[in-house]
Amino acid sequence: MSNQTYNYLWHKTQQELEKNAVSDFDYQQLEPQADRHSVQVTVFEIYAKYVTISNRLEEIYDQMLQPQKRTLIRKLLDSCLGRVVELKHDLVLLDISEFSYNDEILEKLKLTPLDLEVRIPRYFIRERATEINERKRFMDEILKRVGFLDEQEDEEEMTEMDAIRIIQMHERARQGRLRAQFMKEIKFLKEKGKPDSAKDRAETGLMAALRIQKMWRGFATRRQTRQRKMREMVLIGMIPPPPTTKQEKPVDEVEIARQNRYRLQEKYQLDYENSLRDVKDEISTKQGAQMKENIADEIRNWFKEYNRRTGKFPEFPAEELGGSRHLLSRQGTESEVSRSSALSSKDSKKDKNAKGKDGKPQIKSGDINMEDSIEAKFKPGLSMFLPEMKVGIDEYNEVWKNKDESNNFKQTHYEDMVFSDKYSEIENELRRIVDDIMRNELDLLQAALDKDRAAKGKKTKKGAKKARRGGKKGKKKKEKDLTPDRTTESLFEELVMNGIIRKYPETPINTYLGDPSYTARTSLNPTPGDIRSVLIQHCVLPLGSEQIRQFAPCIKSVLLAGPKGSGKRTLVNAICTEVGAVLFDLSPANIVGKYPGKSGLIMLMHLISKVTRLLQPAVIYFGDAEKPFMKKVPKTDRTDPKRLKKDLPKLIKNISPEDRVILIGTTQFPWEADQKALQQTYNRFIYLPRPDYGTLSFTWKELLSQYSGVHRQFDTGIMAKISDGYTVGAIVKTIQEVITCKRMLQLRVQPLTHVELINALSSKEPVYKEEEDAFNQWWARTPLGRRRQKANEQESETRTIEKEPTNGAPAKPKGKGKKK
Repeated sequence: MSNQTYNYLWHKTQQELEKNAVSDFDYQQLEPQADRHSVQVTVFEIYAKYVTISNRLEEIYDQMLQPQKRTLIRKLLDSCLGRVVELKHDLVLLDISEFSYNDEILEKLKLTPLDLEVRIPRYFIRERATEINERKRFMDEILKRVGFLDEQEDEEEMTEMDAIRIIQMHERARQGRLRAQFMKEIKFLKEKGKPDSAKDRAETGLMAALRIQKMWRGFATRRQTRQRKMREMVLIGMIPPPPTTKQEKPVDEVEIARQNRYRLQEKYQLDYENSLRDVKDEISTKQGAQMKENIADEIRNWFKEYNRRTGKFPEFPAEELGGSRHLLSRQGTESEVSRSSALSSKDSKKDKNAKGKDGKPQIKSGDINMEDSIEAKFKPGLSMFLPEMKVGIDEYNEVWKNKDESNNFKQTHYEDMVFSDKYSEIENELRRIVDDIMRNELDLLQAALDKDRAAKGKKTKKGAKKARRGGKKGKKKKEKDLTPDRTTESLFEELVMNGIIRKYPETPINTYLGDPSYTARTSLNPTPGDIRSVLIQHCVLPLGSEQIRQFAPCIKSVLLAGPKGSGKRTLVNAICTEVGAVLFDLSPANIVGKYPGKSGLIMLMHLISKVTRLLQPAVIYFGDAEKPFMKKVPKTDRTDPKRLKKDLPKLIKNISPEDRVILIGTTQFPWEADQKALQQTYNRFIYLPRPDYGTLSFTWKELLSQYSGVHRQFDTGIMAKISDGYTVGAIVKTIQEVITCKRMLQLRVQPLTHVELINALSSKEPVYKEEEDAFNQWWARTPLGRRRQKANEQESETRTIEKEPTNGAPAKPKGKGKKK
């Protein structure tokens, strides 16, 4: 698309964003509501609009060329995504489920469930591509040095003589084949014998021609019938169109155009940064001295005017309060606040601990306490992204909404905007320098005034020593650094050599196959698309964006529970791939024999805590998450899983909201762990059930379509029905076992049959009903499951009371209303 198209799309998106932000501000002002269903409708509508807006902003930011626009769009994109995460947490509170549905809102907004899946911003990887590639190269060098990877030997360049010898060898072989064919024909003529009579030759030739004609006509007719049927099926949409070069060509052209825009983006961004630096240097050189003099004269005039009116000098505000800007913005009369900053500091503390109308502290949006009463009224939390969003919308309306860009066809940066921004920046820098000089000058003037008053016999009021405006900030107790003299590279190398930091396969999150749910479901039977969407909002977005991680509700750990082959490891690899994270493997089986003893364990946890902060974003993977919290470890288990039982909760506690670090645990038997200890370690619990019929059918079709030899009319519905109860991992292994390299070459001649797949599938272990019931019972004991169960019990009690007659009279409904 052209620059004009993206500009039009941006302006249209901004209008929708402004309307939705107004609705969001109204939602923030809601009083506590008892009717959670009506609130859920409001929140879900705002949430759905933010998702569609953020997806469009992501596309615009990815392809927009103008660097100054991209800066603003980036702020709006992060604010929208952060608000999506906040509203998702509110929906979890309202629905008492990780998965939210509302078909009425989707129908009203004319959206599909696919439109509600948040698109992961591509800048997570693009803007860190150099860093990620360098880290991979460094890891490969370490693994090659240790011997885990085979070094790829560089092929020597072929000399001219070697090339001539190869050509001569192939030419001799060609001539030999020709001589052999010639000798074969001579031998055939000699052994042919006497020729038949003319009549026999004619009859034999006629029969041969008739047979060839019959076979060809039958083949051609069958081929035409088959092609006509295929065209009809493609026309009515029963099967996808076969891949052809004509269809692939536009896709290639779009990708080429996208890559060209990426190169232009880099060029324009580099020119913009150079312009920023040059303009700043020019302003500092030519106008810096004059700007300092003007600021100093302005402040001195204020001192004189203030002294003339009050007979004394004002107290200079601290830098945190705005410095001379704050001083000059006040009126000429003395204020009670002017001589002391204590009151202002108290006010700032009050703002931090602001309370709502109900007397309770105002919480951030998405703060979840699963033990809250179900009857408690729902109050929207305080959003940390709406103010930033409002600033971005105001900037768009002031600068870009009505800007004439007819003279900027190439969409390069605007020099006048660069000059204005840098002039303000330099003025602020110089004002801080002048403020320090003026503070010293004010102290000298105050001392001279006090000396003059003392000489005239006037008593001077001795005040306490001036307190610093900033006050003493409470210092956070830092843990002792056990490796103060070591570099990040050496720590990284040590963890790689010990297998704690490991490589993971590049796995886009879309490889976790499945669509979002098209009907309302519960937390016990979500579709793969729902699980994918929740993990994007809980894990991927906070890890990819510093702003979202810092201000959105902080989830420090997630537990993925599901049967074998449900895709837990695939999701962990996908999360790491989408944000370019470093993977730390703390599974009990991986740390056996590493960092032994108590001192070794202390060093291991210190290295994990330190290196994860240095190499953000980072994912700490913990397989077999139930083992550290088991009451009795099997004697056959030699991994010593309880070694990290006390250290895991401490590791989670030390993760601050500013750290883009998350612990992801996977388990196949979560009910074997002590639930209290498990819930102290993990913030969220996500159950990955066995796939339903729709997911199985989609998986079979998607996986088999990767093999060109498999007929496109292969009935995957039969396989989906037969494989009911099996996981996607079992299906993947089945296809890999059946369609080997040899079988792949035979697919054209010998088509794939259902019997082959069924025989291979029968050797796999399905998910039995007993295992599924165990997962359901375990989930009912999670914080969200307990709260859900309590809500269902209260709902059933309410229905019973409404239906139950009292003394022969019809029962009164709960609440206001007429008798039934």
